[in-house]
Amino acid sequence: MKKVLKKISETAIKQGEFSFTTKQIETKWLGNQPATLAEIQEAEARLGIAFPADYKELLLITNGFTTPNENVDPSFSKISDVAFLKDVDAQLIEIWTEHIELLEVAIKLARSIVIGGLTEEQYFLLIPPVIENADWEYWKFASWIPGEDPYEGLENYFINVLDFLKSA
Repeated sequence: MKKVLKKISETAIKQGEFSFTTKQIETKWLGNQPATLAEIQEAEARLGIAFPADYKELLLITNGFTTPNENVDPSFSKISDVAFLKDVDAQLIEIWTEHIELLEVAIKLARSIVIGGLTEEQYFLLIPPVIENADWEYWKFASWIPGEDPYEGLENYFINVLDFLKSA
C-alpha cells in the first residue's frame, strides 16, 4: 500500500493541479508521520472495535493522508479524529432512515466509522461486520452518490485514486 500512496503523492504534486504545502511538495508525500501502535490501540478501545488489518497498515504508514483531488476523494483522518458516523453526522443517518427503500443503507450507516472526509463533502467509511470474522465493508459515501460506493479494501480504493489521477 505504501508504494501506491507514494505514487499518488508524486503524481498529484507533479501534475500541480491542487494546492499542497511546501513540506508536501519538498517531500513528495501527502501523508503524515505514522501512527503508533499505542494510538491505534487507544482508538480501538475508545470505539470498542478492532480495526481491519489493512486500515492498521495504512495508519502505520501514515496517520492521515491529504486527498490529491478535493472534489473527488476524501482526505483520510488522523486516528485521534476517527469516530462513529452517528456521533459525527446523525442527521445523515436520519435522512436515509426516512426512506424505506434505503433502510438497508441507513442501518449500515448507523454502524459505520468515519475514517476520512470529516470536514469535506464526502466520507470514507469502514463498516464493521455484523457476524464475527466476516469481512469489513469500505465505502466512499456522499450525498450525490445514490447509496454507497463500495471498494474491496483500502489498497483497492487507493489504486482507483491513482488510476483517476493518471487519467486526469
